[in-house]
Amino acid sequence: MSVTADPPVPSPGATVTDPPAVQGRDVRWIALAVLAISQLMIVLDATIVNVALTDIRDADLGFTEATLQWVVNGYTLAFGGFLLLGGRLADRFGRRRLFMAGATLFAVASLIGGFAQSDTMLIAARSLQGLGGAVMAPAALSLLTVVFAEGRDRDRALGLWAAISAGGAAIGLILGGVLTESLSWRWVLWVNVPIAVAAVLGARAFVPESKDTTARSFDVAGAVTVTGGLVALVFGLVRGAELGWARTETYAAFAAAAVLLAVFAVLQARREDSLLPTRLLRIRSVLGADLGALAIGAAIFAIFFFLAIYMGGILGYGPIKTGFAFLPMTFLIGGAAGIASNLIGKVGPRPLLVGGTGVAALGLALLSRIAPDSTYLGTLLPGLALVALGMGFSFVALTSAAVAGVPEEDSGIASALLNAGQQVGGAVGLALLTAVSTARTNAFAFTAAPQDPGFPAQVQESLTSGWSLGFLVAAGIMLLGTAITGAMVRVSKEEAAAAAAKGAAHVG
Repeated sequence: MSVTADPPVPSPGATVTDPPAVQGRDVRWIALAVLAISQLMIVLDATIVNVALTDIRDADLGFTEATLQWVVNGYTLAFGGFLLLGGRLADRFGRRRLFMAGATLFAVASLIGGFAQSDTMLIAARSLQGLGGAVMAPAALSLLTVVFAEGRDRDRALGLWAAISAGGAAIGLILGGVLTESLSWRWVLWVNVPIAVAAVLGARAFVPESKDTTARSFDVAGAVTVTGGLVALVFGLVRGAELGWARTETYAAFAAAAVLLAVFAVLQARREDSLLPTRLLRIRSVLGADLGALAIGAAIFAIFFFLAIYMGGILGYGPIKTGFAFLPMTFLIGGAAGIASNLIGKVGPRPLLVGGTGVAALGLALLSRIAPDSTYLGTLLPGLALVALGMGFSFVALTSAAVAGVPEEDSGIASALLNAGQQVGGAVGLALLTAVSTARTNAFAFTAAPQDPGFPAQVQESLTSGWSLGFLVAAGIMLLGTAITGAMVRVSKEEAAAAAAKGAAHVG
């Protein structure tokens, strides 16, 4: 799940060149379809793999309960870490060119991932997918503003874009289940290949080229150090949970993370072309929204990961049934987001953030009651429903708070920063919550021996005990997000209404 916002307005130095198929013809809606294909692929990938996690774990690739999270985090870290750089590269070298390059990389990575014969090969492919998505996503949204001038048609195009973003998550859940159950988990990756090929061919024929002639430099070092630091941090959490915290490689991972993230902070403070514009973080509400996105992402990413394994491994759900079990979340998020869009100009984002994250925290607390004999209707659905409603309200309010009061020329980078923060928070949060869960499971299972009567039942009990604690800690992280946004977000109703009028509140 991700938050998208109003696309950046083309700068005064932007140049636009039509491909041959566009010259003299109005093919804007064909161009929109091409760009929307890429958005659908990115959104599909956010949910389609989760449904296949149990099958991937059981595919004899070498994954353990602790390392399986890299299937999600490999993609998320690369996507979140390079998202801001992807936008800068597209401005400098051409948005259509980078869009096509990102889609091509996404297709190649998906093909490799589908043929993976080991956990390392699959994780590497997922990381390449994330890099391709980080290049493709900002370029696609920028191109939409090039194809459609400000006005009614752009509003309609953005509405269709938002609908695809919302519907794509639901499609991914069902399609992932169908492909995994009827073919194999490998097809949840291979399905991206024809979609990406169609996007590349369509962009070449119908999408104009656009670049910013004033763009001169970009912060590659910043992207590399922040992504490397986050990977080291997640690696340390995973290895610590799996092998023990008092080990040299665990200490080394945390030390590398500290050094790389410190270098990133220094680079951002000193470079004029910094990846992270510090001027935006001086705006209290923007900083509050971005920190809130980190906390919310950290809390909610584990839902899909833990519950997908719980449903498949403990409750015995097949991939299709697992997909349908998550489906109500997508509809409730979309419905709540629609209500929040109407309310935000009347009450402002702060009440929606505090109320939304509070409701989501309650839902996470309810999910912490899971046990081997829990039922979907009695335990899972009530918790998922509350989380979904809370997220629908929170996503809209976060987007509004992140761009309200920001200069027009910075609105694109502000919304991209929010999206990147949510992805990064999700990756680190999943690693942290998995470490907590694994520690609880190992402590619980230590009391059982294989020769004891009912040993398999004790294994199930130990696993669900770990996930239960993970959900409880996630609820605490969500409440931290409540406190942060409640204390820092100060956006007037008028500013919130102006941000909504610009079409800034999209849920993707």
